[in-house]
Amino acid sequence: MTKQKIVPHLWFDREAKEAAKFYCSVFPDSKITSITTLYNTPSGNTDIVLFEFWGYKFQAISAGPLFQFNPSISFMVNFDPSQDKEARQRIDEVWVNLMEGGKALMPLGEYPFSERYGWVQDRYGLSWQLIYTNPEGEERPLIIPSLLFVGDIYGKAEEASDFYLSVFKNTKRGTIARYPSGMEPDQESMVMFTDFKLEGQWFSAMDSAREHGFNFNEAISFMVFCKDQEENDYYWDKLSAVPEAEQCGWLKDKYGLSWQIVPAVMDKMMQDQDPEKIDRVTQAFLKMKKFDVATLQRAYDGN
Repeated sequence: MTKQKIVPHLWFDREAKEAAKFYCSVFPDSKITSITTLYNTPSGNTDIVLFEFWGYKFQAISAGPLFQFNPSISFMVNFDPSQDKEARQRIDEVWVNLMEGGKALMPLGEYPFSERYGWVQDRYGLSWQLIYTNPEGEERPLIIPSLLFVGDIYGKAEEASDFYLSVFKNTKRGTIARYPSGMEPDQESMVMFTDFKLEGQWFSAMDSAREHGFNFNEAISFMVFCKDQEENDYYWDKLSAVPEAEQCGWLKDKYGLSWQIVPAVMDKMMQDQDPEKIDRVTQAFLKMKKFDVATLQRAYDGN
C-alpha cells in the first residue's frame, strides 16, 4: 500500500482513547500506534490517538462536545473473500459488535447491489457501511470514506468529486452510477454512487434528496500531510472557501467539508517524547490559521 497521505480525523468529546480501543477490538489486524496529550489548549488537555486497522490510518482527538458525528460521512468496509477467506463470517461478527449500543440505518441483509450489506451508526455515532464484496472486477481497498451530499448540497456529488480530482494528485475516477427515473425524491441522473481516487486513496460519494437533517461538519475532517510549505500553501489555497473556518490548519471547502492541511514534519514533532517541545509547538500552532512550517520548526527547536 502507498503511504497514506490523507488521514480521516475523528473529533470526540472525551472518548478518543476509549473509541480507538473499541475499534481495534472490533476490526482485525488493528493497533493503536501512538497517544499524545496536548496541554493548555482551548479545549483543556486533549488526547490525540493514532490507530489503524487493515493498514488504514485514522486519527482521533478528545477536544470537547463541540461536534457530533452524523451519517454524511461514513466508512465503507469491504469484506472481500478474495482477500479474506473468513469474510462472510467476519462481516456478521463486526456488525454485531458495532451494533452494541448503536443502531442500524440499513439492516444487515441482501440488497440488489450486494448479497450482504448493512449501514450502522455505532455507540459513538460514527457510521459504517459493511459490504460483502464481489471479488470480480478491479480490487478495491478494505476501507473507503463515503460522502453523502444532502440538503443544500444535494446534486453536488459529481461536481464535488470532479473538483477533488482536479485538486489532488494521483487521481482516478472509478465507477459512476446515476439514479434512473422513478426513484423520487431523487432526480434522474443524480449520482447514486461514484468512487474516485485522491492521492492513490479511494473515496466514494452519492447524492440523496431525502430529508436527513444533517450535513458535513467538523466531527470528521480529512488531514492532508504535506511535504513542505509550498505543498501546504497549494492545498490551502485550492480548498479553503470559508474564511471564518480557518483555524489551526483547519479549513472548509465550498461544499462544507472540513480538511486539515498539515506539514508532514509536524506529525513527527507531535509524537516527540519531550513534553516541552510538544507544548512549544502547540502554543505556536494555536495562534495560526494556515500552518507556517518555519515558525513551527523554530518553536520545536526552542529558538
